[in-house]
Amino acid sequence: MSVAQFISGFLGASTIEIIASISGFICVFLLIRRSIWNWLFGLVQVTLFVWIFYHNKLYSDALLNFTYIGFQCYGWWNWLHHQDAHAELIVEPTTIKNLLLWLTASLIGTMLLGFVMHNYTDASFAYTDAYITCTSLVAQWLLTRRQLFNWLFWIVVDIVAIAIYLQKGLYPTSVLYFTFLIMSCVGQFSWWQRYRQQHIAS
Repeated sequence: MSVAQFISGFLGASTIEIIASISGFICVFLLIRRSIWNWLFGLVQVTLFVWIFYHNKLYSDALLNFTYIGFQCYGWWNWLHHQDAHAELIVEPTTIKNLLLWLTASLIGTMLLGFVMHNYTDASFAYTDAYITCTSLVAQWLLTRRQLFNWLFWIVVDIVAIAIYLQKGLYPTSVLYFTFLIMSCVGQFSWWQRYRQQHIAS
């Protein structure tokens, strides 16, 4: 794919994809800052991406974003009820044991969902799309539970997603996920600092 093709595809993107991408950027920016308002912009983003991914035959991604709608509501509630006296989010530690457990769950889910999508639908990139879906679900669950290392899962998801979305011609979405990759690295650093502050304060 040439630079000219990328620019052409980006400029020709649908309004819905652009709005979803902007909402996603704002959502992750607020996540890094641990602002509870991230869930509002996240709700807009995932609702629009259900339609976008379904239209592009990325059915696992469409299903993922439909599931995200429920996560946005739960995450908002969980964060609201787990703040300190200064209205700062309380970040929870993530053990190595739990990291390995969730990694295993992600891989098993990928094989099962990928098999279904590959054999019973006309899905594009069935197994890779399934990996994005299953790992994102794990990352989203850890995020709603305020787990310190949720960002590690997001970093891997972003790398895989960028490659897939470029091949599907979803250029604004590809740029969004490249931005997500950078922001996820920043997010991990920011949340680590917050976690250390909590322990110093206690």
